[in-house]
Amino acid sequence: MQVIRLLCAAALMAIVPARAELTAGQKAAIGKKIWQNECAGTVNGLTTWNAGEEFPSLGIGHFIWYPAGFNGRFTESWPQFVAYAKQKGAKPPAVASLADCPWNSKSQFLAEFKGAKMTELRNWLAANVALQTDFIVWHSRAALPKILAAAPASERKRIEANYQKVATTSNGTYALIDYVNFKGDGISPSERYNGRGWGLMQVLGEMQEVPAGAPAAKEFAAAAKRVLDRRISNSPPARGEARWKEGWHNRCDTYARPL
Repeated sequence: MQVIRLLCAAALMAIVPARAELTAGQKAAIGKKIWQNECAGTVNGLTTWNAGEEFPSLGIGHFIWYPAGFNGRFTESWPQFVAYAKQKGAKPPAVASLADCPWNSKSQFLAEFKGAKMTELRNWLAANVALQTDFIVWHSRAALPKILAAAPASERKRIEANYQKVATTSNGTYALIDYVNFKGDGISPSERYNGRGWGLMQVLGEMQEVPAGAPAAKEFAAAAKRVLDRRISNSPPARGEARWKEGWHNRCDTYARPL
């Protein structure tokens, strides 16, 4: 399983198209915002097990890591991040490279929260925020070609045009980067409720016709809220996803504001 994950991550890295690089200052600002969005900017938030979930979320991007035997509907991003980090020459703690998450339940996770392994993991993550930001940027840039390949042929031109319109401002660039990390690219059939997805593909397809620049970033934020509201409406009642609506909307509102 771990070998397959690493091979998939390596193959994906090879197809990411070259793009103009963000400045160090822009990347730092984006990383800080994502850390604030996911972890309230705290070190303790770098290792989290959210209520109602079957897995922990790690790092500034709250990368998902599944325990052994659990196969969830959401894309597991922690193994991808570890593979990326190693490719870049980083040396994650030994626990980070295990085939499966070593904590099998939230109670076990919390019981070991201050233990040596998790403390070492948090400290390493806190010292490598730039690396995590680079991974999130790379992951976002990998999304567009996959989205265009998966989208209906009749929608591809409009989806790509909307992407480019949003990408013309710094906060729009942040929005595209953050949203993929937040809710995925939207192409996986498993990431659907009643057949309706909630990733970047769905948000770009939901956008109304607006000019490039600030209006596009504002419309992206509004479209993201509409898509997430639809997800909540379609979600299984037992998940209680309505409790996340306010926080999700607040996060989307940051896309319309200057970086």
